[in-house]
Amino acid sequence: MKTILVPTDFSKHAENALKVAAQIAKKNDGEIILLHMLELSTSGNDALHTSHDIPELMFFKNSALEKLEELENASFLDDVKVSSLVQFNKAFDGIMDNAKKHNVDLVVMGSHGASGFHEMFVGSNAEKVARNSEIPVLVIKKEEEDFKVDKLTFASDFSKEIKKPFEKVVEFAKSFGSHINLLHVITPNNFSTTRAAEEKVKSFIEEFHFSDYSTHIYNDINVEKGILHFAKDSNTDIIGVCTHGRKGLSHFLNGSISEDLVNHAKRPVVAFKI
Repeated sequence: MKTILVPTDFSKHAENALKVAAQIAKKNDGEIILLHMLELSTSGNDALHTSHDIPELMFFKNSALEKLEELENASFLDDVKVSSLVQFNKAFDGIMDNAKKHNVDLVVMGSHGASGFHEMFVGSNAEKVARNSEIPVLVIKKEEEDFKVDKLTFASDFSKEIKKPFEKVVEFAKSFGSHINLLHVITPNNFSTTRAAEEKVKSFIEEFHFSDYSTHIYNDINVEKGILHFAKDSNTDIIGVCTHGRKGLSHFLNGSISEDLVNHAKRPVVAFKI
């Protein structure tokens, strides 16, 4: 976790994410890239390229730079290497582009979640990035004064397609010295015997050089509730999931467990792209 990207809109939720990123950076001798995107209405792409000629755009950019400078001087960032960027772009596009361009190891974002019609029609940049990013995305829901990942609950169906992203889960866990709870949720619509589920998880983990784990089979009415209930019962520090990054009609019909968790979980969620 040497290079951490933290998008900010200067909200309290974004500050909570930055505080967690600072703790991670200090433990790993890492650096933080602080990113603010200016989503301004323009008359076309040319306006973006000639923003230095437009007083209004320069006003917003200079204001953002001043706020970023204030953030960089925050006491919780003492002894952390921080660089700041202000760009004109859509938030999602800018986050994805910069994560790739700067070869970051982790994206840390704040989120307050969403519900009801707001969730359906508006969504959130946090869940969108978590669903589509090739780089692990850590979503912080509240202030974490002492961020730790002693217990990481990784929920999955433990199919073959999960094996590749699970390598990143193991890497993430090792960097924090985490114990992984391997969680298989059984639902009425996708029933499996406990014995069959345990065998599936055991067969899955045998290929990996990681021993600090335990397996758990949990029954609930759906996968999301099973994950949330188990996380509460086991007092887990963070929930880990894999996501397909489905788009369009496929996403609407199939849903996204990672999206639901980003919106509804009270605990931090880390998402890994399949």
